[in-house]
Amino acid sequence: MNIFKSLLGKVWQDPNAAEVVKIEMGQLYLVRPGNIRSSRECIYNEAIATIRRVPALDHNFQLVITRVYEDGDQELLEDEDETDEERVFLISEELEFRSGVTDDEPTFIWRDLDGDVDELYEFVASGTNEPTRAFFETCMYRAMYERKFKASADNTKDSDLDQFIWRPVTKARGKGGNRKSPKNQEDSGDLLSDAVDDSTVQPRVMPTKQTSAAARPSFASSSLPTVASQEGHIFSWNLEVEGFVAEREEVVVAKIVERTSGNFNYWLIVTDEDGDFVSHKISSDMNPRWAQKTSSLTWNYANGGRYDSWALQLTSTEAYDAFKKAFAQCLWETLHGVEFRKAKPDEQAYVISSTTEDVEMRDVEDEGEDEEEVESELDPDEEASEEEEEEEEGDVVSSMPQGERNSQLTIGYKGDRSYVVRGNNIGVFSHSSDDQVKYYATISKISTPKGKEFKPQEVMLHDQDTKMVLKNPLDPHSLFSMDIERGKVVEEWKIHEDITVDHIAPDNKFAQTTREQTLVGASHNALFRVDPRISGSKMVESQYKQYVSKNKFSGVATTASGKLAVASEKGDIRLFDTIGKNAKTALPPLGDPILGIDVTASGRWIVATTKTYLLLIDTLIGEGRYAGNLGFDRSFPANAKPMPRRLQLRSEHVAYMNHDINFSVARFNQGEGQEENAIVTATGQYVIAWDFAKVKKGHLDKYEIKKYEDMVVQDNFKFGDDKQIIVALQNNVLAINKKNLKRPTRNSLAAPMSSLQSRSSIVNTPY
Repeated sequence: MNIFKSLLGKVWQDPNAAEVVKIEMGQLYLVRPGNIRSSRECIYNEAIATIRRVPALDHNFQLVITRVYEDGDQELLEDEDETDEERVFLISEELEFRSGVTDDEPTFIWRDLDGDVDELYEFVASGTNEPTRAFFETCMYRAMYERKFKASADNTKDSDLDQFIWRPVTKARGKGGNRKSPKNQEDSGDLLSDAVDDSTVQPRVMPTKQTSAAARPSFASSSLPTVASQEGHIFSWNLEVEGFVAEREEVVVAKIVERTSGNFNYWLIVTDEDGDFVSHKISSDMNPRWAQKTSSLTWNYANGGRYDSWALQLTSTEAYDAFKKAFAQCLWETLHGVEFRKAKPDEQAYVISSTTEDVEMRDVEDEGEDEEEVESELDPDEEASEEEEEEEEGDVVSSMPQGERNSQLTIGYKGDRSYVVRGNNIGVFSHSSDDQVKYYATISKISTPKGKEFKPQEVMLHDQDTKMVLKNPLDPHSLFSMDIERGKVVEEWKIHEDITVDHIAPDNKFAQTTREQTLVGASHNALFRVDPRISGSKMVESQYKQYVSKNKFSGVATTASGKLAVASEKGDIRLFDTIGKNAKTALPPLGDPILGIDVTASGRWIVATTKTYLLLIDTLIGEGRYAGNLGFDRSFPANAKPMPRRLQLRSEHVAYMNHDINFSVARFNQGEGQEENAIVTATGQYVIAWDFAKVKKGHLDKYEIKKYEDMVVQDNFKFGDDKQIIVALQNNVLAINKKNLKRPTRNSLAAPMSSLQSRSSIVNTPY
């Protein structure tokens, strides 16, 4: 392979040459061997393949496939996402790069690390002669050599490059203590596709970073009680490489220690031969995410206004299971302030099961026939054009009172209306035929029938959208009914002099579309029905149930048949078949307060919102005498509670967003006779939607994002529409089509690069 030494000397040894070698003509295909319907998809009909140096990072190279437009195509395709004009792959062994022949044309093939394990990219180098093909292949292997050994490939021999020639045989696991790669080569590749979703993410790409003694923690973990200790490899996310890079060449020791005995103050410590160099306090704000396939844990760490992303890969499945269990127990104890062993055995199993990722849900139908439709709806490459985005973000609420900010959003089912609370005013917005939101009117100076102004704390449309029920924080024992047409509060509904109304919900999920007069109320520890037609107090005494005093209910949601899901600040969830009885199912708390809850019309699925993750629960009972029933109707067997699933943002995406996670209450799309296929929420400046069909198949990270210049207050689907999302920003209201949300990438997520500086040393927090 080194027959090209003279040519290599010209192109390889010039550090100022960004491009090493280029093939000017070819086609890029995505090959899916297991997909009968589309086993070979053409991505770029005309493309250029280039091996390019990674700027400012020695010994790293990228394989870049750039789309070539025919005359006139550029204008026709100008609305497409910019990132689709080229695809970039960091060159390493994990690509399993090789050459081949297709229809007598030379080809280059490598793994799609962002796809399924058997998916491949194929570049057909049409018309390329054999010497050029061989030279390109040699450059690929030299790039792999430099990446692996962090040294120049100038003096390599052919035999030195032989190790990078892919062979369809599983490589043997390395022996001895001086390991050079995490787990084995196959596992290392899996880390990239499972723990992160960017095809350029590869482990162990940078020179070993040395940490000065001054940067290390002031306390040695060796002096503290150790809860768990396992060997592994430690990585951090590099913003320039757009991948996880190794912080240490050698195997490190990951430990969980208790800083002060008895107060559940646990820390995650990573230690090398020189001592501790990573010390992060265990909490939900870490955004911990476990990946069984690669025996890895990823998390975030807030470091002086920057959010770093870390990855720990344990050395074996056994080590992974033990460390994950210990971590889950310590996090639970941190949140509850009691020892994990005091929880009931079934509650312990429920907590541990919540850390399991990427498992297909029970009885999920084969949706292969609908795959194209789902992709078209949530196609990350179908971005909004610049005109569309400008129009979306141009509907500033200039007619709404200045000084206040939007605080709540509720969406009508008829008349194409949305209502946004802003101080003691409510803005009314219409949904136009071109799927935009237009300012319509303002209901000003909300006040009680006695004329006392107030700022609504919670609002709910009622009685076929002719009324709006308002909660007044200054009078928690009453509800107020506003006539939408008159734009005036016309009634005060006194509930009970001793019971506050902390939360309200419709009698059933679609009661808003009917003449149903009653609704559901909740205090911190009671559920009751409200009927405004009865005289005196509007609480129905026969449908009132008070529970233990410390429940701290935080949200109520109802199914289409009127069954109730109730969440609490403690993190537990109760399922009721009716008001006035005990819960049929009580799901134990993971420990994080639940901010809000929603349920599908059928009652099959629940999504509960915490600050840093969404909790998805399948209420179908899978075994025992009541198998096939829902948890609203029957109790789960003690040994067969549902397995909760966490919907989280990937830690590397949070690093690009560069702010903490604080989810708004998540909602399913809703509409009578419409199946729920998406979940929408928001955090900071970002609207986020999960593809529910893919989530049910175990792909918990299939979400897409839209960033705005202003903070998102609340978002929800337009009633009866699974595509249009209404978004209330602090000072704006707009609509976005779900297809215009983007796949999370550096471009779609990142804050200005001035705030995303690379890490120059290991991040530490002294104890």
